[in-house]
Amino acid sequence: MSQFDRLKTITKDNILVKQLLTSPVQLTTIAGQAGHDNMITDKNLHRPQLALAGFVELFTFHRVQVFGNTEIYYLKSLPCEERIKACETIANFAIPCIILTNNHNFDKELLDIFESRNITVFTTPFETTKAIYLLSDFLDDQFALQVAMHGSFVDVYGVGVLLTGRSGIGKSEIALDLIERGHRLVADDLVMFTKKRESVLMGTGTNLSQHFMEIRGLGIIDVEKMFGIRAIRFQKRLEIVVELEEWNRDNEYTRTGLEEAPLSLVGVDVASVKLPLFPGKNVTVITEVIALNYLLRTYGYNAAKVFADRLQDQINFRRLHKKAAHDQRLVSYFQSDDE
Repeated sequence: MSQFDRLKTITKDNILVKQLLTSPVQLTTIAGQAGHDNMITDKNLHRPQLALAGFVELFTFHRVQVFGNTEIYYLKSLPCEERIKACETIANFAIPCIILTNNHNFDKELLDIFESRNITVFTTPFETTKAIYLLSDFLDDQFALQVAMHGSFVDVYGVGVLLTGRSGIGKSEIALDLIERGHRLVADDLVMFTKKRESVLMGTGTNLSQHFMEIRGLGIIDVEKMFGIRAIRFQKRLEIVVELEEWNRDNEYTRTGLEEAPLSLVGVDVASVKLPLFPGKNVTVITEVIALNYLLRTYGYNAAKVFADRLQDQINFRRLHKKAAHDQRLVSYFQSDDE
């Protein structure tokens, strides 16, 4: 049983309101500092237009509430008493926080209402559509499915390559050789992958290991300090998995590359290569070739398919010209040794 058959997924049930301050929405707290420890339990956002008007039967109060131009100008159109009543109506619910877009602000009497309920009120300079897009992407990431995998994750020619295999098979040593050849380490030993949208796995290291590596017989090394900033990166999309295993004559390995068997990792199909190891095999160069071949296929060129088509053309030609002599040389006439 491989590690892919026993992956343990990680999901968050909630995050704290104060974590929104790390999002790219440039939030500023204008009221309700005590509400920073409120829990956000839903990644979706809500605009409380009908709730402000008094219809709260379907009010999804447990979501982050976004006030755009519509909500702000509606409140400003109301007399002071009705404006206060509208805000008290939604403040009576356990709202995690409120975000005002377009640098809007509330009057002091409205801020006091939310302050007294420990509901944080943020403001952002972004217009509503942009703010919602950035917030949705941030919350989607925070609540996304995560999975931890053992291996060495390297950026090879811009392709995210995960080297996997049993403990001690040489994953870190291959990754170190790739780094020395100019490629970049994302993470070693334990790699954390996050499912973005429905078809992307983004990988990074852990807070503890960062860009440290364990080389058996040598110990722990710091790749960033040893090879410089060019040798690392903090995140990368997973595009291909290279499974390292000892050579076994009883196992079947692909010879042409026509058969593709992608791995399904938490519902995302990822290209994979099973690579047998034996003494004298230059796995580092082969890993580079795997990455380059992946790039060629991404851009529409499949060498295995081209070769298969060429072979079929020759078979068809010989069937039509059975009695003709066939020259199998690539160069059919040698004039000189100039080329």
